[in-house]
Amino acid sequence: MKTFDLNRLAADSEREGQRWREFLRVPSLSMGLYHLKAGQVDEQQPHTEDEVYVVLSGKASFRTKGQEQAVVPGSVIFVERAVEHCFVDITEDLTVLVFFAPPEGSQR
Repeated sequence: MKTFDLNRLAADSEREGQRWREFLRVPSLSMGLYHLKAGQVDEQQPHTEDEVYVVLSGKASFRTKGQEQAVVPGSVIFVERAVEHCFVDITEDLTVLVFFAPPEGSQR
């Protein structure tokens, strides 16, 4: 068993200026925190793995396949592998818990 303190991980990431911090990698999945400041541009590219985002804090919109949806704390988003997507119109600093299955980068 492994346990994690998301508040501590988020604070450490913020202090170190990290946009992305992976904190778990096992054969079946990986997890990390993704942080974007208000007004920042999300430059991520499509991934080779399926993803789930859980918005922990902040406000933004999420764009994929020509559609946009407002996201707030508690929003959960599933994105299939290889689909273009990004957060846009970030109006409050955004912190997102991200799950990749299988682990990020393992299908390249």
